[in-house]
Amino acid sequence: MNVTLLYFEECPNWKVADQRLSEIASERPDVVVTHHRVETVEEAERLGFHGSPSILLDGVDVFAEPGASVGLSCRIYRTADGSSGAPTMEMLRVALGLANKEA
Repeated sequence: MNVTLLYFEECPNWKVADQRLSEIASERPDVVVTHHRVETVEEAERLGFHGSPSILLDGVDVFAEPGASVGLSCRIYRTADGSSGAPTMEMLRVALGLANKEA
């Protein structure tokens, strides 16, 4: 399973998402995480980058919401505990189809 973490350096929330994805990848050798730093507004528009961090599964933004803006900004995720700058471990496991599976 190919997971891409899209981010831009000025948003610190990507580091939290990276730590969580790294933890999942350490439990699941079939999960391969790559990183793509988005550096310009033009690149953000070309990629359909909905903010940092964005998680792509086989090229698809697994948390994309209809009508979400594109650009160099920090992304907000709706979690069970309120708004957060990165998806929770449970959200990531569900999105990646790994919920309730043993490592």
